Amino acid sequence: QVQLVESGGGLVQAGGSRRLSCAASRAIFSINAMGWYRQAPGKQRELVAVITSGGSTNYADSVKGRFTISRDNAKNTVYLQMNSLKPEDTAVYYCNVDYGSNRSRGFYWGQGTQVTVSS
Repeated sequence: QVQLVESGGGLVQAGGSRRLSCAASRAIFSINAMGWYRQAPGKQRELVAVITSGGSTNYADSVKGRFTISRDNAKNTVYLQMNSLKPEDTAVYYCNVDYGSNRSRGFYWGQGTQVTVSS
């Protein structure tokens, strides 16, 4: 079983930056995409950013121009660089890996890391 371990969360002032990391406990084969989701209190979990196996990226409109997703395949790690943080970015951030295809398709989730942005 693969474990995804997130780190980098914490308290940051508005306008500040934070980098989240998500490391897989071992290599994952047939990755389709790796991504970051977030869930604020009382809200549904939403996609923040995703990077495909081919390197294409996609971002939620609310974070475009401020957040950057990247990955290091050699380290089985995906990152989320968050700049110009706003109080509305406060949420638990979850790492996600989409792997496999057809009946072998599956998803791994991390345990989440809290990011709190103070005004």
